[in-house]
Amino acid sequence: MIRIGLTGNIASGKSEVARMLADRGATVIDADLLAREAVQPETQALKDIIKRWGKDVLKKDGSLDRAALRQIVFADQSELDALNRIVHPGVTRLRDREIAQARERGDPIVICVIPLLFERNIVDEFDAIVLVDAPRPLRLERMVATRGMEATDAMNMIASQMPAELKRARADYVIENNGSLQDLERDVDALWSSLQRNAVETESEARVS
Repeated sequence: MIRIGLTGNIASGKSEVARMLADRGATVIDADLLAREAVQPETQALKDIIKRWGKDVLKKDGSLDRAALRQIVFADQSELDALNRIVHPGVTRLRDREIAQARERGDPIVICVIPLLFERNIVDEFDAIVLVDAPRPLRLERMVATRGMEATDAMNMIASQMPAELKRARADYVIENNGSLQDLERDVDALWSSLQRNAVETESEARVS
């Protein structure tokens, strides 16, 4: 089994690339989905969030109001760091569980979608890193037009992440998502072929050793 870290700054299109890879047969483990699981009602993470930011970050049903919390933490880097310290341990445990299950099933290619992969310095946990990138103005446009975000909130979120230029130098594969969906499909096809070759080589080496 090979473990691939898939990352990209917000609105780069990493979720779309992950979906395409899943369609081609990859096992996809998405940190954003795990983060939602990690802050379900009654979890320690949600209790810690309430302790720090109060009940104003909750919806009426007691679940986390992610939009309300986002407005707080993306306006202040220290608050964002605090949130990450609360949530990331739970997400890591859930991801390790999913990876172990994939290994037991014999899944050949596991894609871990992790927005803050470089920021968290976990590059070495993966056999290869795929970076999805798009120009900042295009990402801002996507956030405002597609997600309905305020421009100020979108710019704060973009500014909170490590510049993509620093990530590109450390990535094994870079997917440029600034064209059509057909262009993206073609690039993902090429990526998938390369990952399949890597998986076969890794399996062969494992048999020899």
